[in-house]
Amino acid sequence: MGMTDPIADMLTQIRNGSSAKFSKVDIPASKIKIHIARILKDEGYLKNFKVIKDNRQGLLRLYLKYDEKNQQVLSNIRRVSRPSRRTYAKKDNIPKVLNGMGLSILTTSKGIMTEREAWKLGVGGEIICTVW
Repeated sequence: MGMTDPIADMLTQIRNGSSAKFSKVDIPASKIKIHIARILKDEGYLKNFKVIKDNRQGLLRLYLKYDEKNQQVLSNIRRVSRPSRRTYAKKDNIPKVLNGMGLSILTTSKGIMTEREAWKLGVGGEIICTVW
């Protein structure tokens, strides 16, 4: 199977949990996953999240979000850069997701942020994932 990719696992949990209409999913916590969760919440794709301390690395509990018709708000979340094949974008060619309907999450020299923020700050970075 090769290298593990905890971020890809997180995205798969969110995708599967959303299609199964779960109210929440629990995944092992890490700094980068907490940053991703915060962006997803700020951008309206997650209802909420919280970090639950345990004796190991802690759990990140993600509260999934649905619209008034109980349809998933997040239709797709896709890993872009992978440990085996990193994907970087310079500030001028960060791809737009669905003409700006979706978003990319990047890790940049100024932290983890959406492509809009990266563009505003004039930084490029590694494209972690796209969401729409």
